[in-house]
Amino acid sequence: MKRTLRVFDLTALGVAAIIGAGIFSTIGNAAASGGPAVSLLFVFTAIACGLSAMCYAEFASSIPISGSAYTYAYVSFGELIAWIIGWDLIMEYAIGNIAVAISWSGYFTGLMDGLGFHIPSYLSTDFLTASRGYQAAVDAMNAGTPLSGLSPEMADAFSAWTNAPHIGNFHLVADIPALFIVFVITWICYRGIRESRITNDFFVLLKVAILLLVVGVGAFYVKPENWSPFAPNGLGGVLKGVSGVFFAYIGFDAISTTAEECKNPRRDLPLSMFYALLITTILYVLISLVLTGMVSYNELGVSDPMAYVFTKLHLTKLSGVIAAGAVIAMASVLLVFQLGQPRIWMSMSRDGLLPPIFARLHPKYRTPGFSTILTGFVVAIPSLFLNLTEVTDLTSIGTLFAFILVSGGILVLNPTGQQKHDGKGFRVPYADSRRYLLPIWVVILFAVWNSGIDISSLGSGFNLFEVVKNHFPFLTFCIVSIVITYKAVAKRWSLIPVLGLLTNLGLMSQLGVTNWYRFGIWLIVGLLIYFSYGSKHSRIKEEDALNM
Repeated sequence: MKRTLRVFDLTALGVAAIIGAGIFSTIGNAAASGGPAVSLLFVFTAIACGLSAMCYAEFASSIPISGSAYTYAYVSFGELIAWIIGWDLIMEYAIGNIAVAISWSGYFTGLMDGLGFHIPSYLSTDFLTASRGYQAAVDAMNAGTPLSGLSPEMADAFSAWTNAPHIGNFHLVADIPALFIVFVITWICYRGIRESRITNDFFVLLKVAILLLVVGVGAFYVKPENWSPFAPNGLGGVLKGVSGVFFAYIGFDAISTTAEECKNPRRDLPLSMFYALLITTILYVLISLVLTGMVSYNELGVSDPMAYVFTKLHLTKLSGVIAAGAVIAMASVLLVFQLGQPRIWMSMSRDGLLPPIFARLHPKYRTPGFSTILTGFVVAIPSLFLNLTEVTDLTSIGTLFAFILVSGGILVLNPTGQQKHDGKGFRVPYADSRRYLLPIWVVILFAVWNSGIDISSLGSGFNLFEVVKNHFPFLTFCIVSIVITYKAVAKRWSLIPVLGLLTNLGLMSQLGVTNWYRFGIWLIVGLLIYFSYGSKHSRIKEEDALNM
């Protein structure tokens, strides 16, 4: 593979992935739930990510091979766990890109409308949203709500469904702009890392410039009274936005997938991860404070909060610039993840867990050609039909699981931080868990992430099965926290990986039982594929056979 990436390019990849749908879309719903205090959620999430980023940085500098968390799990846990995390990363990258493509389509459609080019709603709405929105609209109208009284989202879905061509009872509704952008980005990634680097650097510079413009202009329209109350729905309201916020922060993971295309991966990968995390956190906090200061937080639960705010204040020209910037900015998110997924598949194929064609490089462009094209189809086809919320939550739980395993991997390889180090690359700073009172930290986590189990239900009519079924993510967090805390204190494990593991598990426990069920089903499907193909063709099995 061609080694062309430097610190600036790698940092730009991280910034490109982190600043996208989160800052242009999901920040609105997070602010509507948490109020101005959502800015603190970004800080907390950045700290949580920073703990994992240190673990990623140590792995990236010591194992500069494409594959991200899959490669790190392979080294620390072995083949089976590596397969599980590799399968999980499909959720983080490919499925995450479906959400970004859908969000991009919404901004692109709005921009075209502003320029006088109307795209029919049935060609710019996913099938799931249209069908659900139509049914909700019908129910509302049957209850007495007039068509003109429907919410904009419900009205759009109703229009898409009723105006769409249909074959029998099947309505031809599909998000064509989402399909288009995925194919364009896939072509750029297929052509080579140099073309991808140049395109991404341009996207990032434009994106950051637009956000700084938003902050600079918006600051003059901030009304401090909009920041009161700062946390109108308490801590619970703030944490409601955790899935969308964490979804936005997964970009630094993507940096590590390009290890074999870096000029100096041992030094540049860790630096770029921390730079990207710092830059994006500052921007997220500034944007969230400006938006919640310009209008009341309860108005921000829309799909394009940034454009909405400036349109409401009659700054229509700036609103148009934001929409154009969002179209370009979110394309860069697609680009980074479309780069990452094929390289993970390439690493899995090298280990024999996927067919050899996944690792085959294009003879001219030196990119994993087949894997890149396949990733394009995996993202493009579902984006025609799926809903943004469904895939955002699923991506978040996959990301958190990856962070947990990477943090755990450091504990497996170097639990006490005493392993010899050659002085090159990054090493997670050691702090004694016993000395820094890890049990107190876990008590704090229990308080923050209290799942809301109704203690009164322990009285008459208490059903243990129902409690476990409805609250098992939090119960899992409790049990694992106790075990990890005991071992960490007893064996003086390194504090930072332990905190990274527990913090991410705590966040994962907040994503809801339904997401855990879906995640479990996804992993079961992955295991079936592993035992039907990967375990029979793995490189380890072949080497063992030769040694017998």
